Amino acid sequence: MTTQTALTVHQTARPHGFPTRGHFTFVESPVPAPEPGTALVENLYWSVDPYHREAMDDDSIWTLNAPMEGRTIGRVVESRAPGLAEGEIVLHREGWRTHSLVRPEGASRLPEFAGVPLSAHLGILGGTGLTAYVALTRIARLQPGEELFVSAAAGGVGTAAGRLARLLGAGRIVGSTGSARKAAYLVDEVGYDAAFTYREAPVADRLARLAPGGIDVYLDNVGGDHLEAAIGALRPHGRIAWCGAVAQYNEPDGPPPAPRNLFTMVEKSLRLEGFLVANHRDAQQELYDFAVPHLREGGALRPDETVVDGFEHIVDAFLSMLRGANTGKMLVRA
Repeated sequence: MTTQTALTVHQTARPHGFPTRGHFTFVESPVPAPEPGTALVENLYWSVDPYHREAMDDDSIWTLNAPMEGRTIGRVVESRAPGLAEGEIVLHREGWRTHSLVRPEGASRLPEFAGVPLSAHLGILGGTGLTAYVALTRIARLQPGEELFVSAAAGGVGTAAGRLARLLGAGRIVGSTGSARKAAYLVDEVGYDAAFTYREAPVADRLARLAPGGIDVYLDNVGGDHLEAAIGALRPHGRIAWCGAVAQYNEPDGPPPAPRNLFTMVEKSLRLEGFLVANHRDAQQELYDFAVPHLREGGALRPDETVVDGFEHIVDAFLSMLRGANTGKMLVRA
């Protein structure tokens, strides 16, 4: 053990609009001792995700003044649980704390892939990459040569989607993001054909200019005006895979109005399907089989990460991610 003190983050109040540091507190306690059937894990990496903002509003997910949760990678340092050996690296959801007590059914031993960084299991190989992979292959069923539009393209899911779509044989790939710097990164580093800053002009206008012939697939991380623009740009029988709605997460007055052109979906025979990646865990091995060889080659598929060092900065990392300060997956490292 490197310390005898554990830190845990609690949410102290429900935000109305954008959360602040005042909605969280750090609680110090002795490092817990494992009971029979549990193992003590010292955490190494924490994932902070957009869905955590939704969880802050929901009593059934995050209880006030209680430990928060999130995807986390750690090392078993003491075990009284068969199947969890000391020294093993595991993935679990008892995050937002330096030390966690886990049970075998709540922890997954991570496969070792030579040449692939451990952090990839929270990004391109984790729930983030799996979300992008499922969206493209199972929900939208992207075909070679089809044109794709991705919103929040410089985030974890968006960068993974761009890289995976290129390997899947997509045609033109267009992304939206919050800054010119990120737009350049998407084109120069990730493999997007074009990217635009949604703050500079109406999304529908920018999309019409960058994809003048229309699009076949839209991966929606935003909702709102992006969804309306995509409906207008989609060709007949186009598909929308909807996995997030960051446009409404911090709106104090509720979600934005529904797209004004919804009936266009009928006229064009479009299909919109929302999904939760938790319902597609059976695709995990499929993602490994597809992605790991490319990660080892170090070519088109690479982890896109913004890493913040120190658990004491996890709240700041989360708030920064909500403001769009990250490029790729936002992670906290011990």
